[in-house]
Amino acid sequence: MSKVVLKNIKKTYDNKKIIIDNVDLEIKDKEFLVLVGASGCGKSTILRMIAGLEEISGGELYIGDKKVNNIHPKDRDIAFVFQSYALYPHMTVYENIAFGLKMRKFKKDEIDKKVKEAAKILDLEELLDRRPKQLSGGQRQRVALGRAIVRNPQVFLMDEPLSNLDAKLRVQMRSEIKKLHENLQTTFIYVTHDQTEALTMGDRIVVLDKGVIQQVDTPENIYNNPSNMFVAGFIGSPQINFITCAILNNTLVFGDLKLELPAEVMSVIENNKKVVIGIRPEDMINSEGNIKLSVKVDMTELLGSEKIAYFNIGDSKCCAKLPAKYDLDETLILSIDSKKMFFFNEKTGERLI
Repeated sequence: MSKVVLKNIKKTYDNKKIIIDNVDLEIKDKEFLVLVGASGCGKSTILRMIAGLEEISGGELYIGDKKVNNIHPKDRDIAFVFQSYALYPHMTVYENIAFGLKMRKFKKDEIDKKVKEAAKILDLEELLDRRPKQLSGGQRQRVALGRAIVRNPQVFLMDEPLSNLDAKLRVQMRSEIKKLHENLQTTFIYVTHDQTEALTMGDRIVVLDKGVIQQVDTPENIYNNPSNMFVAGFIGSPQINFITCAILNNTLVFGDLKLELPAEVMSVIENNKKVVIGIRPEDMINSEGNIKLSVKVDMTELLGSEKIAYFNIGDSKCCAKLPAKYDLDETLILSIDSKKMFFFNEKTGERLI
């Protein structure tokens, strides 16, 4: 069993500044879990605490059935893939991959077997005699992965391993890491600030903000059923549209329109208050839309097969994602399905229904 369990994990500096605030999380055996959030949210700190590179201020950490709070990193049976690759420049690819095994006093023939097996999996067989400076960014990243693979650890920890690669190479490496996970059948914990990586790679996603877990769920549910405004706004590109609306006499004032609210919404919203509506840009033009609204287009962006139109609804800046061939002039008629709307508490940001 290579599950990882965090119970009320806390990290503070100088007993004052809270970095991680009582995180409870169970990472299942053989799961690919992604920690995602903005810079400074605490995702790398959590990863480093699991690795033993960062001291835990409070709570309990288990790898398998073993509590590891006070166990040295080398004895935790984990492998860490760093953002910077952390390769030894004076060593060949073969020597870099073999280094950890040599430190653990493996026999020479066993090291050779493990290194060549890893090189075959990662398509590095022709590069074993090269040094890191002779490799591309993608090749260096594969060497760093190879060094982790030969350890045959219970858990792989990856801290933004693709952030130094160009866009095309990141797409390629995403699929290679997913394939690696399927082949190795080991627990992967992956940190990124890139929501596309999170959505395409994770079995489950943990969305973090200021050291607090906002939501843990599958990529589909994170996107389609966000628990609050932070999650809804962080996941999705372009970002979801947030429109603050007044509620007057059980009616929603939406731009120049007045709409009857669903009964389940009214049951949790006080009359004569405000509510924030969330609408994904791709849901602004819906063939089944029951809300028609005319807006003045301020700007458009062409993104290959799509175009983004920008406009205002009331005081809220919004956008719609459209097919590139969509015939667009200064006026855009929105067609919104009210079933695609999210309703949030204006003050707390929590999802209402």
